Amino acid sequence: MLTLPLREPYRRFKRSLSAELAPLKITVNAVDPGPTDSGWMTEDIKHFLLPRFPMGRIGQPEDVARLIAFLASDDAEWVTGQIIHSDGGFW
Repeated sequence: MLTLPLREPYRRFKRSLSAELAPLKITVNAVDPGPTDSGWMTEDIKHFLLPRFPMGRIGQPEDVARLIAFLASDDAEWVTGQIIHSDGGFW
């Protein structure tokens, strides 16, 4: 996760890049998957994080993969310049 001082330049870069590439029909988006259990989480970490997920489970790689597959598809041709938070409501 980007720390607060790094977020704004990143957002500006993403917006600028999406505007530059839009005439070429290329979309630019970022995905924030939140904590995702891709095998690195210990049981202690899972126990600590689980109550912070209102969906009742920790994210899996397949969750973010489905979003990225959508963003790469023609169905997402109108979505550009966005940071999409796909974190199961993590707080």
